[in-house]
Amino acid sequence: MYYAYKYRLTPSDAHREELDRHRDICRQTYNHFRYRLGEYREENGELPSMTSLRSELPGLKKRWDDLTDVYSKVLQTVVERLFDNLKGLSALKRKGYGVGMLKWKPPREFRSFTYSQSGFKLDKKGGRTLLCLSKLGDIPIRLHREIPDDAKLKQVTLKKEPTDEWYATFGVELDREPPTKPENPERCVGIDVGILKYAHDTDGHAVGSLDLSDERERLEREQRKLSRKEYGSNNYERQRRRVAKCHADLKRKRRDFLHKLSAYYAREYGLVAVEDLNVKGMLESPSNSRNTASAAWRTFLSLLEYKCERNGTHFVAVEPAGTTKECASCGVPTDKPMWVREHSCPSCGFTADRDANAAWNILSRGVKQVGVGHSESTPVETALPVDTSVSAKRVVEAGSPTLKREPSGER
Repeated sequence: MYYAYKYRLTPSDAHREELDRHRDICRQTYNHFRYRLGEYREENGELPSMTSLRSELPGLKKRWDDLTDVYSKVLQTVVERLFDNLKGLSALKRKGYGVGMLKWKPPREFRSFTYSQSGFKLDKKGGRTLLCLSKLGDIPIRLHREIPDDAKLKQVTLKKEPTDEWYATFGVELDREPPTKPENPERCVGIDVGILKYAHDTDGHAVGSLDLSDERERLEREQRKLSRKEYGSNNYERQRRRVAKCHADLKRKRRDFLHKLSAYYAREYGLVAVEDLNVKGMLESPSNSRNTASAAWRTFLSLLEYKCERNGTHFVAVEPAGTTKECASCGVPTDKPMWVREHSCPSCGFTADRDANAAWNILSRGVKQVGVGHSESTPVETALPVDTSVSAKRVVEAGSPTLKREPSGER
């Protein structure tokens, strides 16, 4: 199993200068080989292989003295990064998207470089944990959670955030197999995501959306201040960092909420069913796209999927069409506008909260899609009497103790 562990670096001013210099050398190397791609294609009528381009590095070092200051594996990963980007463009082209050539990277768009396989290690000196990097030195690191003793460190990526903070992300491989998924899970749950209530599940839990209004107001205030600064001045740069910190604060709080929520469902249930939402298409809609983007549904589903895999939980994404219209009791569809928040079936008389009804339909489709053992009766009948409203039995507000923090090192 492969994991990523992210830690904050606390480099000195001299280390910051060296980190920035190595990052810029990698950026220039990337741009050089991007140019070589086009040059090679003009000469030979086809693109070169990654191996042939990497073989040019030793000769390039003889003409470009700065390259000798950077660890050799780092330069090789720069070429690999170029070809990974090229594969990404090719995949988009196969899907029908109009794509151009790879972009030239300016300094603000090239923020990271990677040590792969060798050239790095963690060490302790003088009571401090240090990240020892070849040709860079020993940089203090805040190891706020321990890496498992049986883990193999495969690589480390150093990244400079827009806030000018440096982080190290370790690629860690553990010699463990994920738990076997149960054939007949005892606890199954369907989750309907929304904006007013972030998640409504079939156990009657309604999770309130995270309130980030104060953080957004602060961000907008700092952005207005930035617009009044002279571009390129020292005041502009200081204000740009303040704006970047506001963005980072929003992102940190949102991801913390999503990590806790996804970990709760992956840990407590044997099967989790969700909607396979086309979030990209929803963002292109002219209405409510800001709230849709802020909800970060795709991020939540991605986190939930890998955590279910890690915990041996069935994860199933079902077709979302009709989950709100169909009756969870009899299956008869009923049209209702968005502002109607209660489901009332004219066929069987079943009434329920609109989101709870959708959650039951999602669970029913998920159980059928996975094919695990389950009762023949409808989910509503197995949980509550037909004449009982499936409204939330209790409301779990964002930040409630119910959403416990994950154990150290498990994100």
